[in-house]
Amino acid sequence: MRILILGGTVFLGRNIVEAALEKGHEVTLFNRGKTNQDLFSDVEKLTGDRASNLESLKGREWDVVIDPSGYLPGVVAETASLLKDAVERYIFISSISVYRDFQEQYIDEGYPVGELEDESVKEINGETYGPLKALCEKTVEDIMPGRTLSIRPGLIVGPHDPSDRFTYWVERFARGGDVLVPGEKNRPVQWIDVRDLSRWIIQMAEQKETGVYNATGYDKELTMGEFVNVLDHHHEDANPVWVDDACLLKHEISPFTELPMWIPVTDKHPHGFILASNQKALDKGLSFRPISETIKDTLAWYQSRLDPELKNGLDAEKEARVLEECTST
Repeated sequence: MRILILGGTVFLGRNIVEAALEKGHEVTLFNRGKTNQDLFSDVEKLTGDRASNLESLKGREWDVVIDPSGYLPGVVAETASLLKDAVERYIFISSISVYRDFQEQYIDEGYPVGELEDESVKEINGETYGPLKALCEKTVEDIMPGRTLSIRPGLIVGPHDPSDRFTYWVERFARGGDVLVPGEKNRPVQWIDVRDLSRWIIQMAEQKETGVYNATGYDKELTMGEFVNVLDHHHEDANPVWVDDACLLKHEISPFTELPMWIPVTDKHPHGFILASNQKALDKGLSFRPISETIKDTLAWYQSRLDPELKNGLDAEKEARVLEECTST
C-alpha cells in the first residue's frame, strides 16, 4: 500500500511508520520537519503544517492516510477535505477519552461520547480533549462517509513514550527500596504497548476496515496487583507498599501524574480507572506481547536515553514522606 502518515516521528507515529515499513508498504510522511528528522532517511518526507500549509499534499494520491496528530476538528476538516479525493480511506487515531463518562466498566463503542457547549473551542485541556477528539471523528466521517476508521486507544505505553507514565513504574521498581503503590490490588487497569497498537493499525489498513474500535489491552482483565507482581518479579530489590486512596488524597497526591495509572475511586470514576471493552478489536486480530517484554524494553530504552528526568511520577522525598505518614501506626 501507499500510506500517508500525518506526523510519523513521535511515539505512536514513529511506531506506525516502523510497522508499515516492516510489512513492505510505501510510506510518505507529512510534518513540519522539526522533530526527529534523523529517523527514516529512506522514507519520502513532505514538509508542511496541517494548521496552515497543506501545499505539499496537493496533486498526490495514496491508498490510505493515517492521522495520529489530529486534535482540533477545524484543522482535521482542512486535511480531510484536501485528501478526500486523494485517498481511499482515512484512519483517524482518537482516544477512549471521547466517552462522556466511565460510570460503567468496559464500555463499548456505542457508549455516548462527551459534548462541548461551544464546539468552536480551540483550547485543549483535560475537559476538552475527549469531546474535541469525538468531534474530529465525526468531522472525518462527514467528509468521507463510509471510508473512515476511528481507533480509540487507551493508555499507550512502551519505548519512546513522551509521557513517562508507564516508564515511571518500570524505573521506580528498578530503583528498588520501598515503593509506594496506590489503591487496591484488585483494581483493574488497562494499557497497550505502542508496538502492538501500531502493528494492528497497519493490519486494519491492509484489511480495508472502517468503523470505530476501542484499542486497549489485554485479552483478559489485568489488575494493578498483577502488574506489580510482574514488576516485583523483575526487580527483587523493590518492596511494594500499598497505600489507600484516602491517605493519598489527604497528602494531595495528583492522580495519573504523580502516581501514574492511579485514579481514586469517586462517583466520577467508580472503578478507579477508565476502562473500555476491546472485544470488537480482539475479533479483528488485536493481540498483545507479554507484559514482561514491555517492561524490559521500556527499561532498556529509559536507561539508554540522554535525559533521565521523568515527565511524570512521584518525587522520591515526597514518596518517602507519604509512605512514613500513611503506614505509621
